[in-house]
Amino acid sequence: MALFRRRKKARPAGRDRAPDRADLDHLENFVRTRRGVEAFIEPRTTVTETTVILIADDGEWTRRRVDGPEGARRFAHKLAIPIYDVRLMGYPQRMRDYNERRKRRPELY
Repeated sequence: MALFRRRKKARPAGRDRAPDRADLDHLENFVRTRRGVEAFIEPRTTVTETTVILIADDGEWTRRRVDGPEGARRFAHKLAIPIYDVRLMGYPQRMRDYNERRKRRPELY
């Protein structure tokens, strides 16, 4: 019976790892090596800090932490790519199609 077990102290959201230079390098590389990349700001949750998801024209995507919504906007502006708020726009259909293709034929990816 678990009535008297001690609870682990809850850590604040996303404090386990802050965004770092490797995250930004990965995002920059993704933009340089794909066509038609757009950025989408994902809000902070109870699990992670603010993230940005980059989606290429074929639906391939990647996600990394950033320094808040303004950090995501600065990043997109620096690389001259469009940026949207995922709460307002949602995820594009091409991303869902890409995920479905990966599920059906994982050996191709």
